[in-house]
Amino acid sequence: MQALREHAALKPLRRGRARTARVVSTYHDTSDRRLARHGVALRVRRDGRCWLMGVKGAPQGDVPPGVVARPEVEWPLDGPALDPVRLASTPWGPLFAKAARRGGLAPVFTTDVERTSLPLAFPDGTTATLAIDVGAIVVAASATGRRAATPVAEIELELGDGDARVLVALASELAADLPLFLEPRGKAERGFALADGVRDAPSRAQEIPQADGATAGAAIAAICTECLRQIAANAIGFRGTRLDDPEWVHQMRIGVRRLRSCLTLARDLVAAETLAPVAAGTRWVLDALGAARDLDVFVVQTLPAVLADGERASLDAATLAAIRALERTAARRRRAADRAALECVASPRFTRFALAAAGLAAGLSADGLAGPGEGRQVDARGFASQLLDRRARRLAKAGAGLDRAGIEARHAVRIAAKKLRYATEFFATLFPRRRTRAYRETLALLQDELGSFNDAAVASRVAGVLAGPTAPAAAAIEAWSAAHVASGSARVDKAWERHAAARPFWTRG
Repeated sequence: MQALREHAALKPLRRGRARTARVVSTYHDTSDRRLARHGVALRVRRDGRCWLMGVKGAPQGDVPPGVVARPEVEWPLDGPALDPVRLASTPWGPLFAKAARRGGLAPVFTTDVERTSLPLAFPDGTTATLAIDVGAIVVAASATGRRAATPVAEIELELGDGDARVLVALASELAADLPLFLEPRGKAERGFALADGVRDAPSRAQEIPQADGATAGAAIAAICTECLRQIAANAIGFRGTRLDDPEWVHQMRIGVRRLRSCLTLARDLVAAETLAPVAAGTRWVLDALGAARDLDVFVVQTLPAVLADGERASLDAATLAAIRALERTAARRRRAADRAALECVASPRFTRFALAAAGLAAGLSADGLAGPGEGRQVDARGFASQLLDRRARRLAKAGAGLDRAGIEARHAVRIAAKKLRYATEFFATLFPRRRTRAYRETLALLQDELGSFNDAAVASRVAGVLAGPTAPAAAAIEAWSAAHVASGSARVDKAWERHAAARPFWTRG
């Protein structure tokens, strides 16, 4: 706390004295969480001696993770009781009226923090408040039959007037010296999860809503923001002492790969020096998590399948014993790889990487980045059509003669298919859904079949590294891999034929 308040980046920005007060906010909802399901948060707050009632609407979806923008209204109260007249006057009045008829509103949880507020003013005229909250989120026993609490120790940079990008830059300076990480969930979201006993779960990529008439810059900003959302959401799973689900690593790598693919879209629109630190961060994260993902697949999927097939085929006892010994070795290596993945995502360097990407997204949204800016103003749909056409041609070229291709050539097809799939996901909502659905399904099937093919090929390499290339277990897995590759070839060829026959949705011919 003291290091934060005295940080060199804050000293020239401070305007006025810090204010410290105990802030206790009680959040209300119906028993079936009607408000939360509509993205609305209702709280009664005691700030020092003052009582306030506040309502926040659903977060806006076009801002980077760690940056939160929500419509909000607030009124003074005489005490802790809700004011239904004020609630009826808000844009969410019908929602509150229905909640009152369906069982009424009741306290669910409380945030109890000591808040230190520092007013800030930046050289460009931007004003903001830095709030430091230390305390807890508490669910009373009466709400759930049990009392639960989780600590709060967080910083919030709240924009007054001006450019939000300067707040991202300040956060990056603080993260360079202090153990900070992005928190994509607000206190309300964490409080309801605590009250309802909902555990955090790995987050998959989501559809990206692209506005009609969007420019290329705005479309790529939306893509970057969604990639960051997935990255920040999956970083939550790396904050403990162990990874309880291999899907955290898998979805984190997908998010980072999608961001990396997004950067290739932006390289003709943004100066190279702006993209370079984000691109370097994606390489670092993928390298740090690569071993964990390979060993997850090897331990959780490959070895059980090898043992099951070996037992059905009456493989000799000595070879089965060697495979089980390899299984124990792989489990130990997997734990070490998981620790390395945890260290990567929990590190200050990861936070700075995520903030650099957030700054990039914010700059693209505001068209405030150096580089060939005229390219950012071209029509997004036309930009997407040209890009998709190029990537489709590259995949068609890579896949020519796929039925006769070896492992390396099929891997090249897999990479080309992945790049095209990411591009179709990025820009799909610019086109009619009925035209995109069939094409995307064939591409997803092709990538899945090529992925299974690749996993079998990787299994042989991993076994050779762990046991030695000539060890009995490695030889058995190499034979299993070869058989699996051979049996999967027909499925790959069929998926390719189906994709090749699909009509590109970005053309009108």
